[in-house]
Amino acid sequence: ASAQDVFDRVEHGYADNDGVRIHYASLGDGPLVVMIHGFPDFWYTWRDQMAALSSEYRVVAVDLRGYNRSDKPDGVAAYAMPHHLADIAAVIRHAGEESATIVGHDWGGAVAWSFALTHPEMTDKLVILNLPHPNGLARELRTNPQQYENSAYARTFQEKDPDDPTVLFGRPMTPQTLASWVIDPDARVRYVEAFERSDFAGMLNM
Repeated sequence: ASAQDVFDRVEHGYADNDGVRIHYASLGDGPLVVMIHGFPDFWYTWRDQMAALSSEYRVVAVDLRGYNRSDKPDGVAAYAMPHHLADIAAVIRHAGEESATIVGHDWGGAVAWSFALTHPEMTDKLVILNLPHPNGLARELRTNPQQYENSAYARTFQEKDPDDPTVLFGRPMTPQTLASWVIDPDARVRYVEAFERSDFAGMLNM
C-alpha cells in the first residue's frame, strides 16, 4: 500500500484519559500493536509499518498529547511522563484490549520503555527504535562527554520558548521547519498540516 492509501484507509479513534482525548489511527485486524512516535512526528510516521503489519495485526498509531489531533492541555505538568503512560493505557482499553505489543521511537521510545516498566501486565512485547534503556541513557549522560554533547538539543528545548528564533537547531519552530526532514514531498504536506494543528509548547513540554 502507498503512503496515501494508508492515510485514507485508517480508522480514527479517540481514547479518553481523565478528560484529555488522545487520537489514534488504526489499521488491520489481529493482536494489538500500539505505536508511539517521536519528535517531531505524528501517527503517520508509522505508515509503512502499518501497511506491512496490518495483514496480521491491528496496528494503532497514536498522536501523543500536544500533537496533531490529540488534545493539547496547558502547562508543563500536563506532559509529565505519568500522563503519557495513562494515555497509552487508555488507548489500549479503548481498542477493547487489556494488553498490546508496544512500539516506540525516539521520544516515543522513552514512553514505551516507561510503559513496559510500569505496566508489565499491559505489555505483551516491547520494540524500541533509537533509544537505549533508561538506565543506560542516564549512565551515558552522566559519564560520556560525547553523549552529553549530542543531547544538547534537548536541553535547548528545556531552556528556550517555542517562539525563540533559534530553538530548533538554530532555526525558528514552524510547521515548515519541523517537517523539513521529511524527504517525500507528498508526505511532507501531511506533516505540515499535522504540525499546524499541534501545540509547539506541548511538544517541547514532553
